[in-house]
Amino acid sequence: MKTQDFSFDLPERLIAQTPPPERGLSRLMVLDRASRTWSHRMAADLPDILESGSLLVFNDSRVRKARLYGESKSSGAGVEFLLLQKLDAHTWRAMVRRSRRRRPGSRYAFPGGLEGEILGADGDFRILRFDAPVDDAWLDIHGRIPLPPYIRRQDTPEDADRYQTVYAAAPGSAAAPTAGLHFTRELLARLEDRGIETAFLTLHVGLGTFLPVRTADIEDHRMHEETYGITEETASRIEKARAEGRKVVAVGTTSVRTLESAWKNGRLARGEGVTSIFIYPGYTFKAVDALFTNFHTPRSTLLMLVAAFAEAGTSGHPAAGRDFILESYACAIREEYRFFSYGDAMLIL
Repeated sequence: MKTQDFSFDLPERLIAQTPPPERGLSRLMVLDRASRTWSHRMAADLPDILESGSLLVFNDSRVRKARLYGESKSSGAGVEFLLLQKLDAHTWRAMVRRSRRRRPGSRYAFPGGLEGEILGADGDFRILRFDAPVDDAWLDIHGRIPLPPYIRRQDTPEDADRYQTVYAAAPGSAAAPTAGLHFTRELLARLEDRGIETAFLTLHVGLGTFLPVRTADIEDHRMHEETYGITEETASRIEKARAEGRKVVAVGTTSVRTLESAWKNGRLARGEGVTSIFIYPGYTFKAVDALFTNFHTPRSTLLMLVAAFAEAGTSGHPAAGRDFILESYACAIREEYRFFSYGDAMLIL
């Protein structure tokens, strides 16, 4: 399939620039793959939509304050870095604005009297070594919330809370697993009261999320590795639900990618792992029965994953899921849904 097959036109006014006034006040488009129909609900209706006994699987990765502003030691110009992967106590793989200008040996001054130097390039990324250790505690003081580029404003103190799920636990992501932003403590309690179980895994959102698809054919795109972890308790809950015929509902594409990567011969691998899985139409899902997700950007690997999931349960032709998703997106645009990280949600059943 061609990357251009996953294009759509989106009015800029529908790209959510701020979260809803209160967490959880989001609209929800519910897609039925069998009938190729959709309906309009609210995220708060989820306990009434899902079957009792369903198991929701969340990604509990915590967003670190990974955006860092430095000043060139040679020119005095401001430079923005996004720290994506910690290589050792002093060294990070990072994205940087105008990366071609950031050559090896370039030095930068950072907050708190810290300096750093670019050691070299790694494809689209730069290797940045600091003169002293940089960890999450340091970033909590000197870093900024890494809002995505389509949110055209600086982060605010509110984002430190709202661009984080209420159950975030394990620091390590450079972007939020945004499907989880719709869930409140109250909604989680209501789900439990309705007999809907929850389980948590961890995938740290990083390089695989940020690189766009630049190839003409989607099969030629290669994902970067991201790390994940699955506990014994979570794996046992998911295996039990599948054995009993209860629905496993992935909250977000990161949960899908983790479950599909770790599912081997009818069981989930326990412990830590790495994945570079790229899911696109034609993929056969093994571990996931339903998907709760946001609306995704055109031509993105996330949109391709959602199209693959929509394909399952339809005619089975790779274009069927893509067409169904693009039709539903066109309806969402007509209905003025809010798109992307701070936008509304979709449930695919």
